[in-house]
Amino acid sequence: MIIESLLDTDLYKFTMQQCVLHQFPWADAEYRFKCRSANVNLTPYIDEINAELDHLCGLYFTEDELAYLGSLRFMKSDFIEFLSLFHLKRKYITVTRSADYPCGIDITVKGPWLHTILFEIPVLAIVNEVYFRNQNPDLDETEGLKRLNDKIELLLAEPNPEGLHISDYGTRRRFSKAWQRVVLTTMQARLGGIFTGTSNVMYAKELGLTPHGTMAHEFLQACQALGPRLRDSQVFAFEKWAKEYRGDLGIALSDVYGMDPFLRDFDMFFCKLFDGARHDSGDPFIWGERMIEHWRQNRCDPKTKSLIFSDALTVPKAIELYRRFHGRVKVAFGIGTNLMNDRGPQPLNVVMKMVKANGQPVAKISDAPEKGMCEDEGYLRYLRQVFGLKPLG
Repeated sequence: MIIESLLDTDLYKFTMQQCVLHQFPWADAEYRFKCRSANVNLTPYIDEINAELDHLCGLYFTEDELAYLGSLRFMKSDFIEFLSLFHLKRKYITVTRSADYPCGIDITVKGPWLHTILFEIPVLAIVNEVYFRNQNPDLDETEGLKRLNDKIELLLAEPNPEGLHISDYGTRRRFSKAWQRVVLTTMQARLGGIFTGTSNVMYAKELGLTPHGTMAHEFLQACQALGPRLRDSQVFAFEKWAKEYRGDLGIALSDVYGMDPFLRDFDMFFCKLFDGARHDSGDPFIWGERMIEHWRQNRCDPKTKSLIFSDALTVPKAIELYRRFHGRVKVAFGIGTNLMNDRGPQPLNVVMKMVKANGQPVAKISDAPEKGMCEDEGYLRYLRQVFGLKPLG
């Protein structure tokens, strides 16, 4: 089966789940799958996907896995005890045929946020691997290894690599679990200090890598429904995060409402409290320059702060960004699909986004409009108005 460990997911799912346990244990959530790739029909694979989900929902954490999670400095003992009893419940996820979606299937997760938050990454990994093993059953690794080695050579050729840090963020869109391991072990063997870790907790444990991750969009989206006032939801989310981690895991996600609302809310208190920010949509060069200037205006030395780039990165783009910002600010790069699904066939662009929290619509207003996902257009218009953004169209 594809998922054999509940650690086979991104670290930020656990960091958010711990925060949900302590801050929002009463919250409900609803997620929906979306395939952004054109001309992809997933209906032939419904039975396979459902069989994989049946297996996923029978998994529990082992004592060894719990001990590993407990060894991470920011994981608390009561959360580890909760995970010792945890498993994903099949009643919270459905996969059905649906003509309402271009890919032909509807995958919906609905239930307590604490008990549904871990579905996203394994579900996306399952859909990808089921699709590619059916579409390309005899594909060998020759082309994939060539492309991977070309990327490694580019990184090794960088003349001043002392601040160049690349991490894997590709679990959700990987070609397969086995291919992810090949990529990780190859980069680990050849790149030395340039390769700094992975978002995948299972492989971090297995290969002795550093697990990377803090928060995702869903955390700030959920706070639209869980906080006291919609306009204050971004501030509320950052305050809840700071309450949970007390200065640890201090990378703020900047693109849930767009750059302008983020900078308005990310005042001197947050500038000093958080270690840096993560970019996930819009022009990364403009974003980086604006973050550096924002820190300066808020009496912070940009050289003590970090810019984390993670939006559809390639190795050449990461190198270009590194050359622009190295020496002015700390930089790091999370590369996903371009590392874990670059073997020849066109990768799938699939996501699974939170669409409701406590029965209320939630949304992301991205600097890249195609990355937004909201099922209530009226709410989306209202949200844009509340955050002072121009209407679309």
